[in-house]
Amino acid sequence: MDLPPALLQFLGSLAAILALAGLAWWMKLGPQTALANEDEARFAANEAVDGFAATEVALDKEGRGALLGDAQGRILLLRPHGTHFAGRVLTGEARARVDGPTLVIDTAERRYGSVRLAIADPQAWVKRVEAIG
Repeated sequence: MDLPPALLQFLGSLAAILALAGLAWWMKLGPQTALANEDEARFAANEAVDGFAATEVALDKEGRGALLGDAQGRILLLRPHGTHFAGRVLTGEARARVDGPTLVIDTAERRYGSVRLAIADPQAWVKRVEAIG
């Protein structure tokens, strides 16, 4: 079976494009998701948990996540997930610690994992996470 040269060129190009796309996916390449300011963090929090109205925001210095508190005393953790942000309201199982200049929060959810945030006053947030009922 003899394929026309144009079809061979098309199939070769298609294979190369799929190979490059697969390589980019495997290497987790793509745009970095970042929160530019507190308003974006509040918007992402409301997207993650409908109706979450943050009264305070601790934004990572590079926008890689945030901790937000609401009037009910809940704490929401945001972290990048693809091109969006995933959020979790922390429970009493969550743990926090300071590691050098960063706050490390373990949500105790295997699928969500731990998050490192470079925020102002991380020790205050450790106390707040530890106080969750």
